[in-house]
Amino acid sequence: MVQLHTRARTGKFISIYLESLKLDSILNFDLYVKLDGQLVLFRSAELPFTERTKLKLIDKGVNILYIDGSSRSEFQRYLETNLPEILADPDIPQLRKAGILYETSKSLIEDVFSNPTYGENIRRSEKLVNSTISYLLQGRDAFLNLLRITSYNYSIYSHSVNVCAYSLALGQRLGVTSEKMQHELGIGALLHDVGKSRVSERILNKSGVLSPREFEIMKRHPRWGVEILRETSQIPEISYLPVLEHHEREGGTGYPDSIGLQEMHLYSKIVAIVDCFDAMTTQRVYQNAMESFAVLRVMNTKKNGFDLDVLREFIILLGPDEMIHESTTDIF
Repeated sequence: MVQLHTRARTGKFISIYLESLKLDSILNFDLYVKLDGQLVLFRSAELPFTERTKLKLIDKGVNILYIDGSSRSEFQRYLETNLPEILADPDIPQLRKAGILYETSKSLIEDVFSNPTYGENIRRSEKLVNSTISYLLQGRDAFLNLLRITSYNYSIYSHSVNVCAYSLALGQRLGVTSEKMQHELGIGALLHDVGKSRVSERILNKSGVLSPREFEIMKRHPRWGVEILRETSQIPEISYLPVLEHHEREGGTGYPDSIGLQEMHLYSKIVAIVDCFDAMTTQRVYQNAMESFAVLRVMNTKKNGFDLDVLREFIILLGPDEMIHESTTDIF
């Protein structure tokens, strides 16, 4: 998969999709193209990106352009502003839309973690959740395209985006269908790990098993997440619950408050399941990725403390499209 935001060989440029540029919009960043292995200026900032400009690029077989790394923030804001129209454009391939949405989301979450109490970042997150909801409402193919785009190499940013997408899709199966409820679930899922912004990189990226003291620090991140979000006063009160409760388990074996399933909100049960699934199926510094089918078999036991009815719906959601040649009936 071509990444939306990847470093070019020059080390200071970022590659972008041609389809991410909206016609007749003013770009406040320069555009470069690669010719004979060299990046050359194609269009200066402040000039409108017209249909004629786009057709000229298509005629030359150009579908990837470059921007200077110093323009990353301007390009990210440009994408967020135009994302609803990009996702609604029938001329853009569905898989490309999924790629643009996914990489835009990852970049935004990186901004959130760098400054989690900045209210504007939370407002940007809410708008992005609404775009994700609109995209997923286009049908099951939209969800499957996001699955194909999903990064299987773990980062806290990709994980947050994965959990949001999975949670919204699972929520639809469980009756979370009103615009209000989808927004509540989506923003809570997207920001469920924001408390990890207070955990040191040394602990987050440790390649070995955490010491008891390190694990105690890690276990504080759900409560820290709620504290951070309360400082912004931007999201619905109910959206704090999946942030606080996504590590709780049946029988009081989870944290931070050792509550059981009966006390957990539906949003929390959803995020708990998809958080665990995504963590176990992605490559991490201390753990190799497991196959989806194997992970679901492990999760589908009472001793692991998940809501088995919600988990069953998640297994059905993934279905044969995700687990080719594997029978989901073997899990039950």
